[in-house]
Amino acid sequence: MPLSSAVERLAARIGEALGTEVELERPKDPSHGDFATNVAMRAAKAASRPPRELAQEYTVQIAALGEVASAEVAGPGFINVRVADAFFFEALAEMGEGYGGGWADPAERVQVEMVSANPTGPIVVSAARNGAYGDCVARLLEFAGNEVSREYYYNDAGAQMDRFRESIDALRRGEPVAEDGYQGAYVEELARAEGDPVPKMLASIEHTMERFRIHFDSWALQSRLETRLPELLPRLDTYEKDGALWARSSAYGDEQDWVIVRSAEKGGKPTYRAADVAYLVDKLERGFDRAIYVLGADHHATARWYGAIARMLGYDPERVEVLLYQFVHLTRGGESTKASKRAGNVVFLDDVMDEIGVDAARWYLVNRGPDQTIEIDLDLAAEKSQKNPVYYVQYAHARIAAILRNAEGAEIGGPPPGPLAAEEKELIKRLTDFPVTVREATERRGPQLLPSYAIRLADDFHRFYHECRVLGDPAQSFRLGLCRATQQVIARSLDLVGVDAPDRM
Repeated sequence: MPLSSAVERLAARIGEALGTEVELERPKDPSHGDFATNVAMRAAKAASRPPRELAQEYTVQIAALGEVASAEVAGPGFINVRVADAFFFEALAEMGEGYGGGWADPAERVQVEMVSANPTGPIVVSAARNGAYGDCVARLLEFAGNEVSREYYYNDAGAQMDRFRESIDALRRGEPVAEDGYQGAYVEELARAEGDPVPKMLASIEHTMERFRIHFDSWALQSRLETRLPELLPRLDTYEKDGALWARSSAYGDEQDWVIVRSAEKGGKPTYRAADVAYLVDKLERGFDRAIYVLGADHHATARWYGAIARMLGYDPERVEVLLYQFVHLTRGGESTKASKRAGNVVFLDDVMDEIGVDAARWYLVNRGPDQTIEIDLDLAAEKSQKNPVYYVQYAHARIAAILRNAEGAEIGGPPPGPLAAEEKELIKRLTDFPVTVREATERRGPQLLPSYAIRLADDFHRFYHECRVLGDPAQSFRLGLCRATQQVIARSLDLVGVDAPDRM
């Protein structure tokens, strides 16, 4: 697993001394040391020696290194290492603005397609999780050094859009909306305006997404993409059955075959899976190295379909990636809320942002893994107290900003004048975890690692703040440098999940 460069250099120095590759990990219990390695246990078989005996020999060599304060054997052959204060100062010195980023090699052109709800109503909370998750993945990929484009794909035709327009036309005529039509205040508002309601609905969606801190670089229209189907269908492996045209996707890694053109009895029109073909080709022909789709868990059958299309058309299926996420439940006063776009009994994203703010909405929609259902307690999310985790982390950032304001003009980043306090060491070690965390979050497509990390970092900072005086202390310069590095990492952690880092609260 990748480490910060200071830890990598330490591992390399230890490995050079021992003549073998060494991996360092952070012990869960700080009393066991700053870092630990199982190098003796891995090397024991080849050396034909007991691991603990080999570890005893290794500790002598490790302890002789200038960066190391002590080394001792633990358990069956683990080696716990305590580093010298010089290591912490060196690690802190390299924590600049881009710390933890820029590691993508090779960098890729990536498209992340997200949200993509049909423009039949405002964005609801389930679609908001799609956007929050997809945008965080995009931010992580950008921070790693990739070129990322965000796209919204929507259907401007078909049965749902027909029902949407018909519902508004009925209201304009003063007639009741059909039972399977669309209801709600937003429908009534659109009915009071003239013209096609779809462009107005799209403008409203775009405004909501911008407010939610998601800017789309492009908008893809299904009706335009479908015009390419005649040229693409002959390139697919197909067969006819029951009057319909089927793609032989099961032969290309999918779980089953799919209808791509309905039978004449069912209208003879292409299915949405046929539109998927045109859309995937369009993405890959635009030169993206990787096309990422963000879909709800109810689209699990689609995940293999995209890879099958790629294989069928001769593209590398590794260029196609489908991310699935579970749904969202909102509670208020301990009771669950229900949502139904057509009935009008909905919880729209704008309403949630009005109630709890953009920061809390972004945080709570990504603080669990995409494979877990999210339950958001709106009462807690709206609290401006340290019981609310996003507020707690932001407060740490604001407190540091206040310290730096009060120290305006003072030297920042000098060497420590004496031995480091335990709280200083723990805070620096937490900061060295950031490159590990952010890279793992990127590779796993798991932005939920960042809120968890940010809370632990805020914990460590608050302990440091309460135990170590900053302003007016002989260690002021060093501690101001530590505060500034902590502020930068907190701000980056928050930004990667779309949350602001305020200087005042």
